[in-house]
Amino acid sequence: MTTDNEQIKRVAVENGAKFIDRPKIISGDFEPTLTAIQHVIKKVENIDSVVLLQPTNPFRPKNLLREAFKIFREKKSNSLFTVSRDYNKLGKIENNKFIPFNYKIGQRSQDLEPLYFENGLLYIATTKAIEDGFIISPNAYPLEVDHIFSQIDIDTEEDFEYAIYVNNKYKNL
Repeated sequence: MTTDNEQIKRVAVENGAKFIDRPKIISGDFEPTLTAIQHVIKKVENIDSVVLLQPTNPFRPKNLLREAFKIFREKKSNSLFTVSRDYNKLGKIENNKFIPFNYKIGQRSQDLEPLYFENGLLYIATTKAIEDGFIISPNAYPLEVDHIFSQIDIDTEEDFEYAIYVNNKYKNL
């Protein structure tokens, strides 16, 4: 792991994690994850690929990492990321009018064209892809994950409360 936060480092060390000090210049809420990974690649030798497990997506289905890495190798892709199907009827509001995006008014949701969202559960990329500026490269393999854990993305207190609920309900998955 990489961080510039002393408290996070302390907890990591207490729990057996290894870390790399992240410079303040590539830290903060608005700094992309890519720069932190590029920094790690420069510090650690002999890395051919990187697995990113975001802390805001703390739960993953059993065997996801093993299965994803197997697919990553078989497809000979330079990156892989997880996606989930979105079954929502989406639209936007312009001039106080709702404009459907992915459906026609009256269309059944089961007849929607499949759309997917990047769920943040897992990313794998070659070192070369990272060095070239990509966690998700233009030809990345989208691995579909249909699991309750793909709905967990902790950005707010409410998200955290939902994560606790899902953890307690599904802790044996």
